[in-house]
Amino acid sequence: MNIPKGKKIYFSSDNHLGAPTMEESRKREAVFVKWLNEIKEDAAAIFLLGDLFDFWFEYKHVVPKGFVRTLGKLAEIKDSGIPVYFFVGNHDLWMNDYFETELNIPVFHQPEEFQFNNKTFLIGHGDGLGPGDEGYKRMKKVFTNPLSKWLYRWLHPDLGVPLAQYFSVKNKMISGDEDQKFLGEDKEWLIQYCKRKLETKHYDYFLFGHRHLPLEIDLNDKSTYINTGDWISHYTYAEFDGEKLSLKKLES
Repeated sequence: MNIPKGKKIYFSSDNHLGAPTMEESRKREAVFVKWLNEIKEDAAAIFLLGDLFDFWFEYKHVVPKGFVRTLGKLAEIKDSGIPVYFFVGNHDLWMNDYFETELNIPVFHQPEEFQFNNKTFLIGHGDGLGPGDEGYKRMKKVFTNPLSKWLYRWLHPDLGVPLAQYFSVKNKMISGDEDQKFLGEDKEWLIQYCKRKLETKHYDYFLFGHRHLPLEIDLNDKSTYINTGDWISHYTYAEFDGEKLSLKKLES
């Protein structure tokens, strides 16, 4: 993709709409929708890197209610001709084809490579990558197993959705969250993952969410890792202007 002059690509992640309560989430949703409305004026594309919702499960004919202003704004942006891409996170990994059929937004379940203005990007949510985090990796295999999803689908949504929302907020193994403190390059598993990828192929930029920490780390003199932070504590996002990728913080 070539970025026209004056246009930008935007990246955000980890809104966790629904946590810790619907009421508190609606305040954050209003801020996020306002931001989407502003960036659509110069956006060449928008990437959502996962955990837009704190819980999402698609039954055959049912999806969780709530946050229609976010869904409506995304539909409006996509209908206007601006590409929107969605990467599932560890809280909305039960996404199937709803975004694709209703919003015409492609959904990715694994990191993907993109090239913008001759810059190579590896983009994803970031959960379960790199060394360590073995408990969460085992849990993810259970959650993504077709039999597990089939069994869960037999729960009536009035029971299944509140139950999952409760555990999504309360259970740290489900969320995969670490303390929101920078652990150092040798202990940050996403940094280790990026460095291992660079052993076999060059990337100009690695873009992930999941850690809820806005991070910009030079891996070497040609490659950079950026974590987009979140829309809970930091209200940060990444912006590519056609030449450089950088972290930005929402102005108050």
